[in-house]
Amino acid sequence: MAPVRYVDLVFDIPLAQAFTYQQDPAGAASLGKRVMAPFGRREQIGYVIGERDAVPQGLAEGAIKPIRRVVDRAPLFDRRDLALAEWIAGYYLCSLGQALAAMIPSGRRIGTYSTFADPADEMAENIPCLSAEQQEALDCTIASSGQSQLQYLYGITGSGKTEVFLRAAEHSLKAGNAVIYLVPEISLTHQTAEAIGRRFGPLATTIHSGMSPSARLTEWVRIRSGEIRIVVGPRSAVFAPVQNLGLIIIDEEHDGSYKSGNTPRYHARQVAMRRCSTEGAALVLGSATPSVEAWKLMGEGVIKRLNLTQRLSGGSLPAIRPVSLAHTQGCLTQELKEEIRKTAQMGRQTILFLNRRGFAYFYHCPACGFELTCKHCSVSLTYHKSKGRAICHYCGYQTVPPKVCPQCGSLEAGYTGFGTELIEEEVRRTFPDLRIYRADADTTTRKGSLAETLALFKSGGFDLLLGTQMVAKGLNFPGVRLVGVVLADTGLHLPDFRAAERTFSLIVQVAGRAGRYFPDGTVIVQTLRPQDPVILRACALDIEGFFAAELAQRKLLGFPPYTRLIRFTVRSKEAARAERAMENLAAIAAPLLPPQADLLGPAECPIGIIGGNYRRQLILRGASMGPLHAAAQAMRSRYETGKDSRVYLEVDVDPVSLL
Repeated sequence: MAPVRYVDLVFDIPLAQAFTYQQDPAGAASLGKRVMAPFGRREQIGYVIGERDAVPQGLAEGAIKPIRRVVDRAPLFDRRDLALAEWIAGYYLCSLGQALAAMIPSGRRIGTYSTFADPADEMAENIPCLSAEQQEALDCTIASSGQSQLQYLYGITGSGKTEVFLRAAEHSLKAGNAVIYLVPEISLTHQTAEAIGRRFGPLATTIHSGMSPSARLTEWVRIRSGEIRIVVGPRSAVFAPVQNLGLIIIDEEHDGSYKSGNTPRYHARQVAMRRCSTEGAALVLGSATPSVEAWKLMGEGVIKRLNLTQRLSGGSLPAIRPVSLAHTQGCLTQELKEEIRKTAQMGRQTILFLNRRGFAYFYHCPACGFELTCKHCSVSLTYHKSKGRAICHYCGYQTVPPKVCPQCGSLEAGYTGFGTELIEEEVRRTFPDLRIYRADADTTTRKGSLAETLALFKSGGFDLLLGTQMVAKGLNFPGVRLVGVVLADTGLHLPDFRAAERTFSLIVQVAGRAGRYFPDGTVIVQTLRPQDPVILRACALDIEGFFAAELAQRKLLGFPPYTRLIRFTVRSKEAARAERAMENLAAIAAPLLPPQADLLGPAECPIGIIGGNYRRQLILRGASMGPLHAAAQAMRSRYETGKDSRVYLEVDVDPVSLL
């Protein structure tokens, strides 16, 4: 009789250990497959990470439960993927099961898929000739294949970075290697995917969170088989199981969406660096506004900078004017109104950008000081006029806004501040003859609606596009002459050391939508702080000046890239429990802290309550990650042994936001 075989499973839970189960009778459970197994009082999906012939020491054979069934016909991951998951678990301080769950699509079945048409079946696309700068950058990129030095394609908006990326991908494919092409958001994925589909046809696919789990699983299986050789998508596409990885491209490298907001809190850039190092692939990053970390490394020669300085489609850098909002009636200054009218008379298009949806965002009573905030979060409720509701953008809580102050009955209480709904109303009232469309999270809920909107705008289907970040970056509209930043200050003074960097980057990026094909692009930046150095440098497109000032300030204050951070956040439905847990964690941390390291906190998070959970934070700061990481690992281990089950702990290595 053949010996009973066993499998080792890990689960998507915060427990850093494997569990042994009996193999199924058919012996189908093997490394890389998912199985259903009893865990506690319920069944849960487990990941097979090993097989064994004997019972683990210390366990009785009769105590080992059998798995219920095998989910997958073929393995979804192999030893290489498992090694990457182990690295993620170790670096980002999570369990192996949590790391694998982040990497592997959750679909239960293989679905249907759509593939790009073969380029030969389409109208031949006019592939442009490269400029001298582009050719030099491409040559450097190709020369770096298989080498450890990182390349950074730093170029102004409209300078042809995408074409260099596509040519580098083409070279990698011809060499028999596969390519992963990362973009920050689904809205950008659409345009990039179209360009890659036209160029590479059925060799390419897209993976993103908007797909159904079964569709993602289908693509995953095709990628593993080698049928797909170029994968484009946002953050999670970095895990694509391509065969013979030769190149990873990270477009818009500065974007914060490359950092995961859930466990494991990985950064796609860091994972890409790890994959390229272990698999012998090249890594090429690019942006018009690099992250502060990347800029510093370029200055030190750790990353090789490849410069693109010219717009290639007949356009030039736009004229950017900061305009004060002081004493303005309504949301649009006279200067912006005149430029919108002038642009429409020329038969050209306008983009208005405001990174705040809704109608108005701050309900205040001047008589008694009452503010209307979410009952579950420590944030203001945003008024959405189209829905007649005041809504929390963090937890979704809704209520009907009061007509009088709930505290003192004053009739003067009401909403101030403006969002995209209010801007749309004012623009329609001011320019009744223009074709206007608003694109934000409230108007693009239907699948594919954003892509349709952007395609219609690109073809000249309407005159003015108003939107949030989804219209601000990476998109190429030939007819756009004017860009108006309705309020440039929205994120400038948030309690986060990256606030200036994000504001600067966003202004420069949205300004880059103007004048890409004609030399008359105009940008109006409305602001309440027209003399703020960040606003002035963004309007002057003074990249060098901004980074010099920002690096000097970060060095003075001891923030990245001159230090490394690990953030511990506890949350609980009870404030007292959160406080006790954080005090306990701080007491554990004190003796473990390495030399040249310090603690920031413990303190309440800048947003102290989200979804009814009270949030407290403690930040470890040190000159290098190694000793800091060891201390954080020991802290987490000691905290877990006696933790309160009604308190949840989050660990964020290299956080990009401290809110």
